[in-house]
Amino acid sequence: MPKHWAHLTSRELDALASREPVAALVLGAIEQHGPHLPLATDCIIGEALLAAAAAQLEDAFPLLVLPTFTLGASEEHARFAGTLSCTAGQLHRQLLALGEGLSRSGLRRLVLVNAHGGNIGWMESGALALRRAFGMLVVKASYMRFAAPVDLVAAEELRDGLHGGLAETAMMRHLAGELVHMAHAEDFVPRHRHDQPLPPQGEAPWAWLAEDLHEAGVVGDAASATAELGEKLVAHYAGRLADVIRACRDKPWQPVDGRGR
Repeated sequence: MPKHWAHLTSRELDALASREPVAALVLGAIEQHGPHLPLATDCIIGEALLAAAAAQLEDAFPLLVLPTFTLGASEEHARFAGTLSCTAGQLHRQLLALGEGLSRSGLRRLVLVNAHGGNIGWMESGALALRRAFGMLVVKASYMRFAAPVDLVAAEELRDGLHGGLAETAMMRHLAGELVHMAHAEDFVPRHRHDQPLPPQGEAPWAWLAEDLHEAGVVGDAASATAELGEKLVAHYAGRLADVIRACRDKPWQPVDGRGR
């Protein structure tokens, strides 16, 4: 069973640290998700995926769940009411400070469970900083970069519905249906599709604001989302995340120092 860092005593944490545990940190966001999804969508999905992944691990697996990074880098959504955002620099420094605390407590393995695309940039640099400063193994697990469940969602929707579309809406209907306003859900047709030259995501993405994609700040066929589809998507992504957490625990880790020795 996973242990929540904040629920342990110092003595309990010392005992667990001796077992070479894996710490897991959800990177979320508080930002607009259109007229139909709550501001905490990314946090809710990230925490649920981690909980579902943890349930697939053996009972004795030493997993430590860290307090969620609730705020993310959400400048692309700043035009819309409710968005709260930190700068990439602030988040980088916050991650480095957290890593220092983990290192003092004897932890060397960390999985970043990222549920917001805007966090990817600072997560990359922050993970490298933790490696250099503390010799940590830091795994960057953004669920939206996992192998796509094309048997559940059409490849076109997975590409174009990158924010508040079918997948996110379905998962939220499964996880917190009382917070989803399906009366306001639509097929939010993107202004810039992935079958056109220079799409917003892909091999050569461009810097976009949410309003560039659609006037509502979201894209994708949210109206077709069902809780049944959401349950299957959560199981898909959580299964892959469980594999990642196991691999982090099993990977031999004897890092050289930051000077390559």
